[in-house]
Amino acid sequence: MAESSPALPLKAVLADLLSWFQDMQVEGVVIGGVAASLLGRPRATLNVDAVVWLHEERWTSFLEAAVKHGFVARIADALVFARHSRVLLLRHVPTGIHADVSFGALPFEQQAIAHRTDHDLEGLKVPLPRPEDLVIMKAIAHRPRDDADIEGLLQARPDIDRRYVTETVREFARILDAPELLADLERLLARVRE
Repeated sequence: MAESSPALPLKAVLADLLSWFQDMQVEGVVIGGVAASLLGRPRATLNVDAVVWLHEERWTSFLEAAVKHGFVARIADALVFARHSRVLLLRHVPTGIHADVSFGALPFEQQAIAHRTDHDLEGLKVPLPRPEDLVIMKAIAHRPRDDADIEGLLQARPDIDRRYVTETVREFARILDAPELLADLERLLARVRE
């Protein structure tokens, strides 16, 4: 096979997601496992994650427009949940793949979206965060799979701005009172030398 079968449905989800964003004139970036695979080390993922910058008064029309692009809410009261968590939980009907769209609120997220770059995925232009911003997102999420993604990003991108990453995670660690975020990032940075 020229292309693995999981890539085909994910590409379909991405195409519909980006068409929806474009129709709604919403800026965003694809994050999560898809971004980690495209910017770092490929890995299996069964969902699509994105972060968008959209004022809350547009959330209802944004969700209503999702249906035209093949997305439906995968929980009842999806907007109530989104107002609490800032995450819209969706399912892509044609593929059954889950998509989580986060509504950005932090200056860091706004900057990550503003500094996005397009990655060509077989003719599909996928907006991705800078590798540094993805490392920061993964360091803050702080799950075992995020550590593996950070290692893959550091190995694939040896020129990554480690100082920017460290300083930004240091600030999040301070605000969140979670010193382990910085400690674990520094451990990963030391393990994957420049």
